[in-house]
Amino acid sequence: MTELTKAEEQIMQQLWSLKNAFVKDIVDQLPQPKPAYNTVSTIVRILEKKGFVAHDAFGKSHRYYPLVSKKTYTRGFMKGFLNNYFSNSFKNLVSFFAKDKSLSIAEMEELKNMLEVEIERQKNNA
Repeated sequence: MTELTKAEEQIMQQLWSLKNAFVKDIVDQLPQPKPAYNTVSTIVRILEKKGFVAHDAFGKSHRYYPLVSKKTYTRGFMKGFLNNYFSNSFKNLVSFFAKDKSLSIAEMEELKNMLEVEIERQKNNA
């Protein structure tokens, strides 16, 4: 799956939130300073060419909606991130944040508990 630019991702975040929207609706949801209407329109058309977005036509207006779910994009993005930065290893990813002190003891305990629950679930389904 193609990785989105920061601007494309910002527009997709709005479309995922709104479900479907006209360009004006997207612009209205963006933080200040808001990009120009034409800029957002251009990005939406690029997203359409990339296969992330489609539209319904209402005369000369177009209402856009996502073709790729946020979950699907996130999964693909994270797989690429994991592969590019952590040798495709979740262990390396968690170890990096634990050693970097980015995870609190409470967060590490929560992760440990989540993993124990998932281990039991998978053992019971095997």
